[in-house]
Amino acid sequence: MTYDANSDGIPKLGLGTWQNTDGDECAKSVAYALDLGYEHVDTAQAYGNEEHVGEGIADSSVNREDFFLATKVWIDNLEYDDVIETTEDSLDKLGTDYVDLLYIHWPAREYDPEETLAAFDELYDEGKIKHVGLSNFDPEHLEEAKEHLDAPIYANQVEMHPLLPQDELVEYVQENDMTLVAYSPLARGEVFDVPELTEVAEKHDASEAQVSLAWLMQKDNVVAIPKATGEDHIEDNYGALTLELDDEDVEKIDDIGAKERQVDPDFAPW
Repeated sequence: MTYDANSDGIPKLGLGTWQNTDGDECAKSVAYALDLGYEHVDTAQAYGNEEHVGEGIADSSVNREDFFLATKVWIDNLEYDDVIETTEDSLDKLGTDYVDLLYIHWPAREYDPEETLAAFDELYDEGKIKHVGLSNFDPEHLEEAKEHLDAPIYANQVEMHPLLPQDELVEYVQENDMTLVAYSPLARGEVFDVPELTEVAEKHDASEAQVSLAWLMQKDNVVAIPKATGEDHIEDNYGALTLELDDEDVEKIDDIGAKERQVDPDFAPW
């Protein structure tokens, strides 16, 4: 492991665990990814798998301080007391005294900037969370949150992939010393049917998944958290770390020009 929790930012590649709700499978995938070399694991209260993620962490050979762990507070739990109580519960399930990053999952339902973020500040001051994160926030919501937080906003986690490039948010995080964490970075499998990605993949003897992830990770202040359960997929995604796209590749992907959102619930802020 090369990750240093005291000095490094968010590792460029993480293991996403959305929909990984089979207990044994979830634990095995987390343990396998960590032992392979992943240094970032992402979960959420709403995923219903924090306990299984914790089992995978315990089953791995990796020390807790040697990887980056993130979870999210669900939108029903965003009143002050609920944030504190449910975060404590998340820590218990994960088997850890702290998480490196705690997100507000969406600015929706029980979210109140002043009340919710005061609870995040308390958890931050107590050392139970190392960093404060937001998820599915647009720039206007990020600006509003900054007005109520004492702790810095460390990251904004949003859907991002070659079919939804999120140029405005990428520019925002780069200008404000934050990180954009890209979820659904493979567009829920849609990237495998994009001719431009296939062309670049064939050029490099890589997969479309690796090309999509490399395109994301080569951007400043952007990291990716693809979901994977099977060992083959976990390994394939990991291979993106060593894939270097040239300027021609990047331009070809940038020029796809699509704006296809895969995640769009009724309570979304956009």
